[in-house]
Amino acid sequence: MRGLVFLLLFSLAGAKLYERCELARVLKNKGMANYHGVSLADWVCLSTWESSLDTSAVNRNSDGSSDYGIFQINSRWWCEDGQTPRSVNTCGISCSELLTDDISTAVTCAKRVVRDPNGIRAWVAWRVHCEGKDLTPYLNGCGLATTTL
Repeated sequence: MRGLVFLLLFSLAGAKLYERCELARVLKNKGMANYHGVSLADWVCLSTWESSLDTSAVNRNSDGSSDYGIFQINSRWWCEDGQTPRSVNTCGISCSELLTDDISTAVTCAKRVVRDPNGIRAWVAWRVHCEGKDLTPYLNGCGLATTTL
């Protein structure tokens, strides 16, 4: 329980709520535009639905795992939170690293997730809210080249 309280306090201290275009620009600068075929619009859509663009988002799942940060990266497979039984920790990170306003670690881990055979389909919110949809509104007014869509 103390670990969860620490995570929550830690996340509140270093949290950032991104604006849509601000996140798109940061992701573009971090090489996410068309990374493994995933467009910036896909990433912004995914982050909108997963975390509401909030780096401090933490959600508990019914299987005992949790999802962390702006991309809601899962503790069963990708990070270690000290609470999830049989955690694999494929990204080799502490889940608390996903809860800061610097999303560099989250981006690195998200890139690892999309290299997995499931790709961006690993995120349920992307499958439900973004897949096969017109995602241009997620980058409208951001001043980014249309090639990043």
